[in-house]
Amino acid sequence: MPPIGAEPRRSERVRFPGGNGFELAGILDLPAEISTGSPTIVFSHCFTCGKDLKAIARIGRGLAAQGISVLRYDMTGLGNSEGEFSRTHFSSNLADLRAAIAFAHTALGPVTGLLGHSFGGAASLAYAGMERDSSIAPRAVASLAAPSETHHLATLMARRNPDIETLGEGRVEIGGRSWLIRREMLADFRLHRLENLIAKIAVPLMVIHSPADKTVSFDHALRIMQFASAPRQAGEPPPVSLVALDGADHLLAEPPQDLGYVAGLLAAFFWRYRV
Repeated sequence: MPPIGAEPRRSERVRFPGGNGFELAGILDLPAEISTGSPTIVFSHCFTCGKDLKAIARIGRGLAAQGISVLRYDMTGLGNSEGEFSRTHFSSNLADLRAAIAFAHTALGPVTGLLGHSFGGAASLAYAGMERDSSIAPRAVASLAAPSETHHLATLMARRNPDIETLGEGRVEIGGRSWLIRREMLADFRLHRLENLIAKIAVPLMVIHSPADKTVSFDHALRIMQFASAPRQAGEPPPVSLVALDGADHLLAEPPQDLGYVAGLLAAFFWRYRV
């Protein structure tokens, strides 16, 4: 692995077909020169966030400075991507992730790792569990502040505005913005059993989470560890690492110096498990 900060990097804006019939916007954070056999990562953002969230942008650039190619992208209806956010859900997130992996594979070569923040982490974990025997399966997956299930978000949204369930839609303030949430989105959140997919992950897993996270509690990280490490009928569980990011908030905005630390941890992880 190149020393931290050893390589210059560059970023390129891209657009590609998403998994739901809409064009998605992305950014490739790349080393100045891509070496043979270096990792390629797809980075998924949190619920209502986007590829330009400060933490995602800085971590993506930090990984590129350490020789790793990164695609970070906006899911349908968010950021610079096409589509209507209120029509999306966890299933559409998975479809967009699959499309992002396909694009990265074409543009950069085989995708060796998945990285996701919060709900994007849940999507990355789900995909790794679904595609464990596939030729397009990742060789490593890492989550940042990810939930261990998806139905809690449905409960939270319904509690914030009961109109979503009773009238079919309602607005909820998230991150200082008002978002239209539809009943169908919550119904989809309740359909998925993320714990079953995490239990099927066959590649090395790194879970990074703050004990001080007030949005997705640290208990979720412990449950992800439990699901991934459970005994299996065939084979051994994969290596699973838990990093407690002491004092950090959910969006990794504070303390800001943690982002360099996180990028360094992830770079070492993805370099180690690139083949």
